[in-house]
Amino acid sequence: MTKEDPDFTAKRFAVAGAGPVGCIVAAFLSKGGYEVALCDVIPEMVDPAKTTGISIEGAEQLHQKVARTCHGVDELAQYDPDVIFITVKANALPLIVSALEEFQREGRYLVSWQNGIDTELEIAKVLGKKPVMRGVVNWGCGMKGPCRVIMEFHHPPHYVQELAPESAPAAVGVAKILTECGLPTLHTDKIVSMVWRKSVMNAAMNPVCAVTGLTMAQATKDPIIFGLVDSLVKECIKVARANEIMLGFDYYPQAIEYMKNAGNHKPSMLMDIEAKRRTEIDYINGKFVEYGKQAGLETPYNASLQSLVKGLESAMESRRR
Repeated sequence: MTKEDPDFTAKRFAVAGAGPVGCIVAAFLSKGGYEVALCDVIPEMVDPAKTTGISIEGAEQLHQKVARTCHGVDELAQYDPDVIFITVKANALPLIVSALEEFQREGRYLVSWQNGIDTELEIAKVLGKKPVMRGVVNWGCGMKGPCRVIMEFHHPPHYVQELAPESAPAAVGVAKILTECGLPTLHTDKIVSMVWRKSVMNAAMNPVCAVTGLTMAQATKDPIIFGLVDSLVKECIKVARANEIMLGFDYYPQAIEYMKNAGNHKPSMLMDIEAKRRTEIDYINGKFVEYGKQAGLETPYNASLQSLVKGLESAMESRRR
């Protein structure tokens, strides 16, 4: 942990992506009195945030308008945000970061608030490590409609960490602001471990539900399907340990219990397939395949699920043509 830096201040925030995570972050920051610009390329998804407001129901109850909305990341330049939360799907990162590069300035920080492994490194490849942070959120959420979020569970605290040591005071400041706004967040020095702990469960459950069309509860209650989920968990743990990623000695039973208690929830990858959108499979299962190769391990379960989901994506693309 790092002591607070009284010199760190942030008044203006931007959120790139008006999906459920982006709407939650934007609404809570706005409720806390901060100037927030919410950005999404789909106007009908983001415009209600300024006019009628963002509605959150479930584990949290909130209705909140944001100060500004826009339809392109490049438009955020005119608002000069101090901190930008990136909540888009990981597969959109190349386009997002390319646009951000055009107006990045000293003292502006970017927080990868996304699913997947190494999303923060994708940003740092272009913008360098100094302005980049990685966050891990502990909530489950989905969309009921534009700017209408169902928050199925909220298990704080959430976590954030800087990539460059000199940016630690800013990361502490971001965590403090989120906490004051109602999203309890801690600064950590173990974000990689936390990302992998969450990603193992995402890699085990997301693609299985995406391919079968089952909710998490349905998948865990079917002994044959859950056997596949269990095999994915074990394979991912092997990859993590081979790459010296610390998950904890009791991680496996914790992960199994967590997934079995997740409820009748559709994971984001299933929702993407149902909405005929590209998924984050390459940043989830694809990363376990990549890190498996790095450690000399075969990853047949992850490779198979990655291929199946990519096949679904290809079929969707073919039907569009």
